[in-house]
Amino acid sequence: MDSLQDGAARVEALAGLSRFRRELYECLTLRADALFELVDAVLCATGPVTSLPELSLAGVHRRGHGAMYDALAQGHIDVSRLRIALAGLRLPRGADGQLSIALDVTPWPRPDAECSPERLHCHRPCRCDGRRQTVPGWPYQVAAALGGGRSSWTGPLDAVRLGPGDDPTEVTATQIRDLIARLEQAGQWRPGDPPVLFVLDSGYDIVRLTWMLREEPVRLLGRIRADRVMHAPAGKRHGSWPGRQPRHGAEFRLAQAATHPAPAQESTGVHDRFGQVTARCWGHLHPKLERRGSWADHEGELPIVEGTLLHLAVEYLPGNRDPKPLWLWHSDPDATAHDVDRLWRIFLRRFDIEHTFRFLKQTLGLTRPRLRTPEQADRWVWLILAAYTQLRLARPLAEDLRRPWEKPLAPDQLTPGRVRRGYPRIRRAVGTPARAPKASRPGPGRPKGRTSAPAPRHPVGVKQRKADMPRRGGAE
Repeated sequence: MDSLQDGAARVEALAGLSRFRRELYECLTLRADALFELVDAVLCATGPVTSLPELSLAGVHRRGHGAMYDALAQGHIDVSRLRIALAGLRLPRGADGQLSIALDVTPWPRPDAECSPERLHCHRPCRCDGRRQTVPGWPYQVAAALGGGRSSWTGPLDAVRLGPGDDPTEVTATQIRDLIARLEQAGQWRPGDPPVLFVLDSGYDIVRLTWMLREEPVRLLGRIRADRVMHAPAGKRHGSWPGRQPRHGAEFRLAQAATHPAPAQESTGVHDRFGQVTARCWGHLHPKLERRGSWADHEGELPIVEGTLLHLAVEYLPGNRDPKPLWLWHSDPDATAHDVDRLWRIFLRRFDIEHTFRFLKQTLGLTRPRLRTPEQADRWVWLILAAYTQLRLARPLAEDLRRPWEKPLAPDQLTPGRVRRGYPRIRRAVGTPARAPKASRPGPGRPKGRTSAPAPRHPVGVKQRKADMPRRGGAE
């Protein structure tokens, strides 16, 4: 019986992988064959991707390196259709079945690409002198579904490049709204289901995001600074004289324990990595907003944005015997309706997307190519996300091709790297929709006596005027 079930599962996984590959091929509307074989070359390479010309030497890439560069320069991807295809796949979920999505920004460093436009100062320690904490490059904000158990697999759903004239909070809110609409269209979320939980790290204006997404079926969980000041709900005005009722109650200073009232919930336990863990939460707290920064142009009176504060204190961290406490913000103000122990464990799952970024960059070569324009970079990013998705779909079909010094893993514990080792066999079984190349002659090359003008230089992080900014469409 088990063998029959395993065989049925393999057949279903093979059919699902084949359907996604055909859908991916249909999303490549220009230079489809070259782009599709480029994805196969990334998946079937024997080692980490180090350069594009090396990929053209792979056996699955039947075209030359010129066709590869031409596909990245002149090809086209129907990104809207590909986003819908990713949302329709079976996504990893937690033990409770709730859909949790991590949202984070990863930089594509381009410090020396003065001829590449739309670069920003990305938050990353610079390798040049070790002191600067930014590096010029293209920042990409990626959304990925989080799973459960002892696994770092994620399900990438979307990627958006932040431009010089973009408001990061508005871009994030728009990305979440569009993603929720696609998930609802694909049947991943239905009315009556628990709200989709988005897990964020520090750096996001989570209070403003809570206000902007108040009408959406989402909940936000993110880290906030430990020096912030919150306020309890306002009570009635004291005294008999007439006047305006107060808007803010007692102060709740995160850094001063004397201002903390009794928590609504408290949980204490022992963790195998962190030792003694104590989690407490307080509900219906809000910050005192001021009309500056992102709230400077807010129309009308500034709102009261309530949420739940979660405080996490651990005995020790790996490599740090004196850890600082962690403060989290949850957009649902009702603290008694939460499982405080579950919330901080979900936040720890957010670091799975960091493992995904590391695999995409170090193994699949997400930031290896030295492409000129951001449009070419966008195509490459979506091709890499499609390649990672194929590895996730091929996980039930892979065998444990381990090195002699590596420990054996169960089929449900295979890492993305080990699945990639066996992908050439899986590709032979699933086939390819790409057409064989036609015989052609080399091009005439550059005409004699002509030289191109020097490429224009672009400054880093210069914002454009809104009237001069191009509109961002659904397809690239």
